[in-house]
Order: sequence, then structure tokens, then C-alpha cells
Amino acid sequence: MEITYYGHSCFGLSDGTDHVVIDPFLAPNNPAATATVDDVPATAIVITHGHADHIADAVPLSQRTGAPCVAVVEVANWLDEQGAISTFDPNLGGTVRFDWGWVKLVQAFHTSTMPGSAETPFSPTTGTTVGQAAGVVVRIGGVTVYHAGDTCLFGDMKLIAESTPVDVAILPIGGHYTMDRHDAVTAAKLIGAGLVIPTHFDTFPPIETDSAAFAADVEAAGAGDAVVLAPGSTHTV
Repeated sequence: MEITYYGHSCFGLSDGTDHVVIDPFLAPNNPAATATVDDVPATAIVITHGHADHIADAVPLSQRTGAPCVAVVEVANWLDEQGAISTFDPNLGGTVRFDWGWVKLVQAFHTSTMPGSAETPFSPTTGTTVGQAAGVVVRIGGVTVYHAGDTCLFGDMKLIAESTPVDVAILPIGGHYTMDRHDAVTAAKLIGAGLVIPTHFDTFPPIETDSAAFAADVEAAGAGDAVVLAPGSTHTV
């Protein structure tokens, strides 16, 4: 199974035939991305929450590829209204099954506001606040990937991994809006995946951090192998 990092929190998971895109935020919206909506294949699109830096390119990607979107129910309904080709609308704990595998929404601790105006995309005054954010567990190509979404550290990450044993953990490390790299090492220990990949760092000044130090700390803690991907790069599991 191939994992492609498109930058910020956007990943592609591919078994060679199907391609699951998580949190589509691509060029030119994403200053760290090298790929645009026209460059990215998609069989399914999975969205953790409504913030613009996770959902900005979901509708155009769905429209170009015909891929359905999977998101918590309020976010899925918003995507329908915006013109997504089709949606699946589970809530936390819900699983959506496909021919290639499945997607399960799990808890995350973060806010979720649908984009407001271009000038204030995170404002609940110009946008709409819609419940809790999610993490996602995706099974594809015989590999189970836990993308924690935007979240702080919480102890039930261990319970999520016990319920659905995780091969790859994708964890935010930038701090400020999510847990920082130090808390993410603790998260990696709780989850116990064989491979840990950092995300949500260096895109904007408030979330700049030392990703190489994070990788070294994960491995020193015996919390799995760690791989730092540059935007546009791919890792095979």
C-alpha cells in the first residue's frame, strides 16, 4: 500500500487500484502542496472536520473524479449542498464499507467550523460551527491507517488502537492548533503502530516545528519507526 503526502494534513492511501484521499487541501489553497485538484486521483474522499485547511478542495475533487465524500453527518450535508457528487454521513463510531475496505470515524478533540468568508474562514460569525471533529481509521490494501485528524493528546487513543489495531499512525505535531511533537510521541506510544508519520506542521508559522526531532524521539521511545514525508512524496508499506 502506498501513502502519498500532499502537504499539511492531506494524504492519499492507494492499494494500486483505489485511492483514498484524506482532508483534501491542495495547491494553490495549500501553500505547502505541490499537487492541485487536477493532479490527484480519488476513489473516495475522507474529511475529518470542517476547517478550511482540511476541506477546501473536497467538492472540486469529488466533482472531477466522481468520488464520494465520507464525513460526520453535518459536514456531509454541507458537502451535499456545495455540490459533492455523493456523500456518506456517519457519526463518531460509524463505519462505511467499500469494495476496497472501510472507513471508521473515531473521536478527536478539536473544533469544527464550516468555512466562512474568504477573509475569515474559521469564524463562526461568517461560517457555521458544526459539532465535533473526528479522527479516521482506514483499512485499505491490507493495512490499517489511523489518521488522528486535528486533535490534542487523549488517553483513548489507546482504546482506538485496541479496537482496531493500527499499522500506521498519522499524527499532528505542529502544536498551537493541535498537540505538539512532544505530546505526539506520547500518542505514538499509546497507539503502538509499527510506523508513525507526522502531519499538520510547517505549513504556517504558528505550526512550525522540528519534525526530525519528533521522528528521533518516537524511535528512541520504542514507539515505532518514524518517517517524515515531504509534500508530494510517497512511502510504501
